[in-house]
Amino acid sequence: MNITLNKDLCFFDLETTGLNVIRDRIIQIAIVKISKKDHSRSEYYRLINPGPVFISEEAAGIHGITNEMVRNKPTFQELAHEIYEFIGDADLGGYNSNRFDVPLLMEEFARAGVDFKMDKRRTIDVQQIFYKMEPRTLKAAYRYYCGKEMKDAHDALADVNATLEVFESQLDFYEGKDLIDENGDLTKNPIVRDIEALHLFTTNLNTLDATQRLKLNKDGIVVFNFGKYVDQPVVEVFRKEKGYYGWMMSKDFSQQVKNIVTGIYKEEILEKK
Repeated sequence: MNITLNKDLCFFDLETTGLNVIRDRIIQIAIVKISKKDHSRSEYYRLINPGPVFISEEAAGIHGITNEMVRNKPTFQELAHEIYEFIGDADLGGYNSNRFDVPLLMEEFARAGVDFKMDKRRTIDVQQIFYKMEPRTLKAAYRYYCGKEMKDAHDALADVNATLEVFESQLDFYEGKDLIDENGDLTKNPIVRDIEALHLFTTNLNTLDATQRLKLNKDGIVVFNFGKYVDQPVVEVFRKEKGYYGWMMSKDFSQQVKNIVTGIYKEEILEKK
């Protein structure tokens, strides 16, 4: 891969019991880690027992993994430290990973008692490059950029390797190409061989959490991005509706959201009483 790395880069893919990032569980994980030193690659792959959560028929129909296939496999809690050690402090990449794989992985780590911090990691969402440049699916992306047909779609290891191959082809495909904006003017090509630039291009920096429940407004203030208080500052809502913080902590918000609002609540409400 012809790109400069100042940290290891882990591309990963998850297969899950369903599509809810809070309630569903990982049943298959595949990670390909690219070393910052020599770009050598190492792989991590596991089937995982989802514990009390059963694989939905809809999910099984997509990835082909049944409850019986994972019944005797280790749970995520049993594998959490092993997975954490493999990833280390690496940046993360995937396909639709910013909105699904990353938040779901963070929830699994939180349930296992592992503090998997994201604030110093960059993320590369290959789907966002593709959607912004050539809106399609992973299968179509693989055909478009790599000139091949995917034979094992929705197998985690096949998907993550296809995603990585698409990413490498995207770097080659767009290198040196002029782009035209919506006004018909030439614009700077955002696809460059730089992790920070790709992170900025594929990540919505106004949202503060992977589930996009919190965001920064134009003044840099944390506001809600959902419900009856959408676009209202979190601290102001907590001040006027005393029970709203407690309500949030009791509901199915991600651990990342709960950590952010807890920090605001402690600093702006409790410490200023």
